[in-house]
Amino acid sequence: MHDRLTSTPANVPLCALADLPNPGARNFVLQIGRRYFHGFVVRRGKTVAGYVDRCPHMGLPLAQKLDDYLTPDGALIACSWHGALFRPEDGACVGGPCAGAALTHWPVEVVNGIVRTAACESGCNG
Repeated sequence: MHDRLTSTPANVPLCALADLPNPGARNFVLQIGRRYFHGFVVRRGKTVAGYVDRCPHMGLPLAQKLDDYLTPDGALIACSWHGALFRPEDGACVGGPCAGAALTHWPVEVVNGIVRTAACESGCNG
């Protein structure tokens, strides 16, 4: 089994902003060498936020169904395994078994209408 990465290089194009539902989320798996990065991007308006696809509660990917990361009203990110709820803007857990924890941030940005990976901030590792 290949190790999972927790960060990616900058400037990797992911998709057009117009291809993301509003509000909505989309899963991305990037292969870097022999390792893989699993993440997702959440869109609200023109704002996007990226997170490593791993719940801080048990380390599982959040969605059991592809791209199904948000609550039905689109207000929160939801872990489909144990019901943890996270704020889309900062990944903070606001309910469920990991209250007080947070999702691991994945830096992404929108450049000329394209969602792409961004430069890693301090504290990123791989």
